[in-house]
Amino acid sequence: MKRCNFAVFYTIRSLDNGYRYKVFLNYMKNKLILVFLWMSICFSSNLFAADAVSFTADAPRTVVIGQNFNLVYSANVETRDLRIAEFNEFDILSGPFTSTMSSSTYVNGQYSSSTTYRFTYVLNAKKIGTFTIPSATAIVKGSRRTSNSLTIKVFPQDKQNRSNNNASSQASRGVGSSSSSSQNISSDQMFIRVVPSKSRVHEQEGLTVTYKVYTRVDIVGFENPKFPEFKGFMAQEVDVPQNQQWNLENYNGNNYRVATLKQTILYPQKSGTLIINKGTFDVTMRVRNQNNNRTKSIFDDFFETYSDVKKTVASNSIKIEVDPLPAGKPKNFCGVAGSLGMTSSITGTNVKANDAVTIRLKISGSGNLKMIPTPNFTFPPDFEVYDPKVNNAFKNTSHGVTGTKTIEYLFIPRYAGTFKIPAVSISYYDLSSRSYKTLTSDSYTLNVAKGSDSGGTVSGNFSDQEQVRMLNSDIRYLKTDIKPHKNLMLIYGQYWFWLCFILPFLFFTIFLIVNRKQVKANADISRVRNRKANKVAVKRLKQAGIFLKAGKKEAFYDEVLKALWGYTSDKLSIPLSRLSKETIESQLDDFQVNQDIKKEYMDILETCEYARFAPGDEGHAMDELYQKTMDVMNKMENTIKK
Repeated sequence: MKRCNFAVFYTIRSLDNGYRYKVFLNYMKNKLILVFLWMSICFSSNLFAADAVSFTADAPRTVVIGQNFNLVYSANVETRDLRIAEFNEFDILSGPFTSTMSSSTYVNGQYSSSTTYRFTYVLNAKKIGTFTIPSATAIVKGSRRTSNSLTIKVFPQDKQNRSNNNASSQASRGVGSSSSSSQNISSDQMFIRVVPSKSRVHEQEGLTVTYKVYTRVDIVGFENPKFPEFKGFMAQEVDVPQNQQWNLENYNGNNYRVATLKQTILYPQKSGTLIINKGTFDVTMRVRNQNNNRTKSIFDDFFETYSDVKKTVASNSIKIEVDPLPAGKPKNFCGVAGSLGMTSSITGTNVKANDAVTIRLKISGSGNLKMIPTPNFTFPPDFEVYDPKVNNAFKNTSHGVTGTKTIEYLFIPRYAGTFKIPAVSISYYDLSSRSYKTLTSDSYTLNVAKGSDSGGTVSGNFSDQEQVRMLNSDIRYLKTDIKPHKNLMLIYGQYWFWLCFILPFLFFTIFLIVNRKQVKANADISRVRNRKANKVAVKRLKQAGIFLKAGKKEAFYDEVLKALWGYTSDKLSIPLSRLSKETIESQLDDFQVNQDIKKEYMDILETCEYARFAPGDEGHAMDELYQKTMDVMNKMENTIKK
């Protein structure tokens, strides 16, 4: 009996296992089908992405004579038979070195991958001047393609370093050697220069004043900028990009890294000698600490320390000679010195009474366009005239103010007849011909026909307003078709009547409570910056990702470094002026951040700083650094809680 029960149990168990096995096979089969479909979609997306073929050339825009730099040709598909043109201004020291870089991302369910093929030449500048590297050709995806050409400006070496043997190593950083091992930074190592586009102008003639910082040391930030008031000028600001790239410039025989702090367009309002006074700036610089030991170890170069030094720097003052405008100003002089043009148009010259008509006057050119007054057309007394509508489309650039001023005059003729609208004119001082010029619009003859019965704007029994000239002083007609209103039912006893009063009051009370909490939360600036630190850093890293795809190495490392410094400043509530590696390490220890995370974070900082000052280094994989930065910031976001 026991054996029989055991046999029955074994048979049932076998059937159950067989059923489970079939279910398991069907489950795995469906999974394999889904995986196959996902791989097919990814492969198809890669094929479509590969259709956009690019073949570009990249090199520094400015170099120093004798400096080695990289000329890189990049393509997003496999490339062969690269041919470069001959150029006598540069020596090819080595190359081409071939390399391949692949990256893949999976974001929001979308998979993307890219591969970059690079050919790198090491060049050396032989002459001083501005030279062009012609386009190269290569067979890319079965067809021969042409890259872009490059323009490179070659500067001389620093005059104070031409006699020593370290000129080449100094030039590799783009500036001369900074003797800022001490904290006494001389005026020729960092200064702010005011550069006017012109030193002698006429009244109302625009000039651009540019504030530039020249440095041979590392600048951390600017604080408390105090620009002059530009007395005697009408000033208009030019938008300067926030994320600027340092450019190389040779000034007084030395090479400096240069960036623009401010640009202003000035229009002198009086003649004579006008002085632009000095401005002051609090600059924080990072300098290397001096080693006072007489014996120097070979390991000292690997363990250098830096300190932040704050210094108040004043810009130079400049003089602008302003000549008065010549005698004989026309009566309709608009006060602009520049270059102007005028056009006019009308919506129609054959209209009916009570039809709206528009004259459009357009004044365009360059100069202090905001000073142009609105010309007034002389309309017949029987016209109903509205205030003109003015639309200014001005653009402030480093070359001055340009744009268009459009004026629309809307009027309505009330009576039939033929009317004359005279032209308007304005005068300005033309800088190219050094004389006064007058701009005149077109004059218009308006033929107004009698309005239709439905065209009048006055209701009643009148066909048009021509028949009711005495309407304002005559007796008006009485309406005889008035129908009495029906008695309305009282609504005070309805529940929805009271809800119309209670609900708005309730919603307003809730809004006040929520808004008060929000204002209180936003009042704590430190907490707001802490809360938005990761969001701001991710936005900057997205910009770095754009530079990564474009192959812009210097911009990529610079943007990653800004994201890291900005994130640390906001998250740890430390001003940028006091932010340093030592401060970051100390604060991370206070927040009990894992040592591995802290080490990764500091390694990324050092890598970016090294790559920013040595942009030709090919040993750093930007894609790996990008992923590593994202991972480290996510780990720190989960660790640091305030």
